[in-house]
Amino acid sequence: MYTSSQPSQGGARAYAKIATESGAMSASPHQLITMLFDGAKSAIIMARHHLLNKDVVAKGGAISKAINIVENGLKGSLDADAAGAEGAELVGNLAALYDYIVQRLLFANLRNDPLLLDEADKLLESLRSAWLEISPDKPSAPIHAAQVNTLARLSIGA
Repeated sequence: MYTSSQPSQGGARAYAKIATESGAMSASPHQLITMLFDGAKSAIIMARHHLLNKDVVAKGGAISKAINIVENGLKGSLDADAAGAEGAELVGNLAALYDYIVQRLLFANLRNDPLLLDEADKLLESLRSAWLEISPDKPSAPIHAAQVNTLARLSIGA
């Protein structure tokens, strides 16, 4: 028959999938990229867990998920044409960094090396942090008193 944990696990997975899909459908492009960073981090955490538990199949699946997110989601979202001439170098550098992260994940899988998972995770976290800094939803910094004087002089032409 079935154990009592099977239905709740399936239900929890279905609920998580629906919640993720609902969030993705209502998310801004900036939020979608943030979700990709979060998904990659989650997959790396799971890969680390499976590596420690010596579950080779699950570890490989989690690392494959992280690679897919980085390669097809994050790297795939780069648009050199939209970046213009000034942004083309940045797009190239980001693409190279994503390639490096994918390489670290592949080697982590082949070598069962948690340090390589950590390296990929730290790089992605740095990129995520920078991405959040440029969020259009981020409130602007408060204006300090010295800035008020400068703004007042600029507005009256002094």
